[in-house]
Amino acid sequence: MKNEQFICLKGPLSIFSSFEVRVSTFAFLRGAYSKFLFFFFLTLPLFLAAQQANSLKGKRVLLFSKTTVFRHTSIAGGTKAIKQLGKENDFQVDATENADDFTEENLKKYRQVIFLSTTGNVLNNVQQVAFERFIQAGGSYVGIHAAADTEYDWAWYGKLVGGYFNGHPDNPNVQEGKMIVVDKNHPATNFMEASFMRTDEFYDFKDFDPSVKVLVLVDEKSYKGGKMGDYHPMSWCKEFDGGRSFYTNWGHTNENFGESVVLKHILGGMNWAASGAEMDFSKPLRSQYPPEENRFIRTVLDQKLNEPTELVVTDAGKILFTERKGKIKMYDPKKGVTKVIADIPVFFEQEYGVMGINIDPKFNQNKWVYLYYSMPRGGADTTQHLSRFVYDDVNDLLILNSEKIIMRIPVKRTDCCHTGGSIEWDAAGNLYLSTGDDTNPFNSDGYGPIDERAG
Repeated sequence: MKNEQFICLKGPLSIFSSFEVRVSTFAFLRGAYSKFLFFFFLTLPLFLAAQQANSLKGKRVLLFSKTTVFRHTSIAGGTKAIKQLGKENDFQVDATENADDFTEENLKKYRQVIFLSTTGNVLNNVQQVAFERFIQAGGSYVGIHAAADTEYDWAWYGKLVGGYFNGHPDNPNVQEGKMIVVDKNHPATNFMEASFMRTDEFYDFKDFDPSVKVLVLVDEKSYKGGKMGDYHPMSWCKEFDGGRSFYTNWGHTNENFGESVVLKHILGGMNWAASGAEMDFSKPLRSQYPPEENRFIRTVLDQKLNEPTELVVTDAGKILFTERKGKIKMYDPKKGVTKVIADIPVFFEQEYGVMGINIDPKFNQNKWVYLYYSMPRGGADTTQHLSRFVYDDVNDLLILNSEKIIMRIPVKRTDCCHTGGSIEWDAAGNLYLSTGDDTNPFNSDGYGPIDERAG
């Protein structure tokens, strides 16, 4: 090799089965080789991302597609496509719609759980804890399309996904839109053009987590019916509670799971999510299982009550509780009997009446009891009263003429619903009253009055 130097780069660059660079001494002296190295290391991250290792190789994935509300016909196509990805990339996919598979013993078999267009409440409380512990142990989650239309009452799940479904275009619901790639270095996007058109059902999202790493946006100007504005995410990822989460909105139609860009996108997201820390169920996990039902004994203290609303327990073990139509009662555990300690005249049409009860933090000294109730019909005062009364702890009677009105809350009294009325204290001794929204949801198409949209 006359007038040449032979350089072999190995070690960290062994991803190139053999990498040889031959550079003439003359070119090297002129700086061409140094320029090559600069370009090489500048582009190395992109090359490594494109050649990402198969994090799921030899692993098992649980594909979950239970629905309790709307069911996508694309679930069958998505299941078939993901199983094929497993065959092509040497990992096993177990498809299920049985929530009973969410036990800690079973989830330990898996590196990843995919929610494929699940909808509604799909797991019970114990199954939810098992899944939380799976993530906390280092497991990974992938959510596809309607996975964001799932478990609205499970706050942890909403944080895991990163946002909840908040509607989609209606006419038509499936449209062509312009995708904008935000992160070209992620394995779920590093093969994509900077922007491109594709057809799908584009969700709007609520309770969106701004801390997620957004990967792909949709340009709302390219289709009709979007309601999120200039920043409308379609796919994102995050580290969460010890594990990893990847979500994509893509996948409404069967045809979507025949698109190369969709399958590469899902596979890249799966690999990224599975490339976190190794799973370890032996470390302390935050979520704990509730005790089994057979560890509790249920004892009926009283029955045939007339619309009970709230209760409070004194230090002596006496239980004070209210019935909506005006009776205030006390259960004495020592005697095993219930006694009416007051019968307050109240307005009890619609949902009004006696709604709340609590005792003062210093009840042992001052014997103060707080009630929230509706003033009776016929008087000029039609408000709700938050009042304080003195309790005769010897004779077990509420002294009605001791009433001190603390607050009056105006209400309409012409229609239902949602009156509320729970009374609570904080650690600093501040009293809080939950009034409800006092609104009929049927007159507002199911929306509460906190909805600030016009009309």
